[in-house]
Amino acid sequence: MTKPSRKQTFDLIAIGESLRDVFYMIKEDGESCLLDKERNLLCFEYAEKIAVAKVVKVPAAGNASNAAVGASRLGLKSALVSWIGEDVAGELSREALVKDRVDSRYLQTDPAHPTSEATILGYSGERTQFVYFQPRKYRLPKLANARCIYYTAMGKNYASFNKMLLKHLKAHTNTFFAFQPGTTHVLGGLKPISGLIAHSDLFILNKDEAHHLLPNGDRTTLNMLERFLHLGAKIVVITDGKNGAESYNGTHHCHMPVFPVNPLEKTGAGDSFAIGMTAAILLGKPMDEALRWGTTNSWSVIQHYGPQKGLLTTSEIRKVLKKFPRIKPKIVKHAPAIVGV
Repeated sequence: MTKPSRKQTFDLIAIGESLRDVFYMIKEDGESCLLDKERNLLCFEYAEKIAVAKVVKVPAAGNASNAAVGASRLGLKSALVSWIGEDVAGELSREALVKDRVDSRYLQTDPAHPTSEATILGYSGERTQFVYFQPRKYRLPKLANARCIYYTAMGKNYASFNKMLLKHLKAHTNTFFAFQPGTTHVLGGLKPISGLIAHSDLFILNKDEAHHLLPNGDRTTLNMLERFLHLGAKIVVITDGKNGAESYNGTHHCHMPVFPVNPLEKTGAGDSFAIGMTAAILLGKPMDEALRWGTTNSWSVIQHYGPQKGLLTTSEIRKVLKKFPRIKPKIVKHAPAIVGV
């Protein structure tokens, strides 16, 4: 990656829809709800009042906000391109970002629609999310120079915005582009985002999202890594929860195990991994070290409620890494897989 010049204003500009996250931590007393792990169901009695043990509100959440805050905590000068409503939630979002030293000059207020929101039900270390993106007319503002553009979750009307962003990337070929697709990107299928994948220096998503994007049913992780490389991504990372993550750049295929932990709540696990890895690359760390940074950041976040409380500083990252010196990426040896269609 090219060295930053004096003209570059930001280390990282994160782009994506902002949300207010509201967490309801359900009492685990065996009476409030029923968890059926075999069928992946969390069940409540109809027309009953459900006891809640704890409520946590995060004013400036969503994948992009989490990334911008995470980058700032790691010592990078970050900004956020996002959309909020002309309401109290929007005001609190702006205040929270400024408090975390995220530049808010590109935070756009929509007078016609309120701030988007996510309601998260937490139970037994996992979460069920109800996400609502307000209808927006997205536009890309004229951006200052940045070493990295980090693009992630948007509402449904993202197609025209993708074209604007792609035009910007083609005009700024020295900008490192990290792409972490959001749920609407994934549900929209591969075609609308294929141009962005082709321009990505780092393309990162979880295993379920990778399966959904690629046709022909289930594939091996290696096949999916190679397929996304074939589409043009320079580095592909596929995360798989407690099974860790795998990365591939066409030459080196690595598997990064997780650090031992008893998770409290897993919202933000993917975001913290992705921004930890991206920040490490921007700070000049080699790929194996970047994978460890992402793992460390995620390890910390899932020990707290919400996606941001556990985001680490660089000194905190180093302290955690010293706790797990033997857990490092492992080289995966393989013969080239058949990429397919």
